[in-house]
Amino acid sequence: MLRDTAPAKINLFLHVRGRRPDGYHELDSLVSFASIADELTLAPAETLSLAIDGPFAPAIAGEAENLVLKAARVFSAAFPGTLTGHFHLTKNLPVASGIGGGSSDAACALRMLASANAIPLYDSRIMECARALGADVPVCLERQPRRMLGIGHDLETPLSGEEWPVLLVNPGVAVETSAVFAKLGLRAGEAFSPARPPASTTPRVLGGTRNDLEAPAMAIAPVIRQVLAALNASSGCRMARMSGSGATCFGIFGRHAEAQATAEMIQATHPHWWVASGTIILPDMEKPI
Repeated sequence: MLRDTAPAKINLFLHVRGRRPDGYHELDSLVSFASIADELTLAPAETLSLAIDGPFAPAIAGEAENLVLKAARVFSAAFPGTLTGHFHLTKNLPVASGIGGGSSDAACALRMLASANAIPLYDSRIMECARALGADVPVCLERQPRRMLGIGHDLETPLSGEEWPVLLVNPGVAVETSAVFAKLGLRAGEAFSPARPPASTTPRVLGGTRNDLEAPAMAIAPVIRQVLAALNASSGCRMARMSGSGATCFGIFGRHAEAQATAEMIQATHPHWWVASGTIILPDMEKPI
């Protein structure tokens, strides 16, 4: 049996450059991965199957085709005759929450199938499978901090960096990615002119950056503003920002004790919010943003 984790994908910044003529949005995002993760196992079996448990299993249990199964079928089509088996997914991450849980699950399945069939992860067909599954799946394959451009398929060299305490908070509201992008109101071929970010005390690598999807996401789910306010009001929080298209927000802390104290405070005042503490790599940028 193989075991692996599918970590939360965090957009440390997410800049929208505009909307392409084909309708997709052009992005520039610095991505890293938290230690908070879904868990996946793969056991030998004659037929492909999937079992799901964990706190967020009910949110996806009714899906006819989970992304793990989609990944396995795409993999089998790319590598005819290879083995699949029985997957068991423990869903620890909230669904439709801006932290790429489904994409990370799909990438994890591809990694496990490649390992089970002695196929190197650098085989170009693996990346082709990832691209076929979604915009965020390619960056989740190697789980390394890096900059992603275009619709997410253009990946720069992985970056090294320093580990920081992180707190993830989700208010229990699912936000549809397409609705958030639609709220930007960009026409095909139109560039995006963002507002200048306010002065802040963010870690150096994130100074002057932003998430351009925060404002449209807040218009759809105003509770996101409350989440950010709770993080910013806590002791030791160096910065707070929404990840992806929301509604999950993250806080970067100087010390683990500060992150844990904030987690306890938020859980006490908002018992229905999802709160998880862990670590994340803040990478050193090789060139200016």
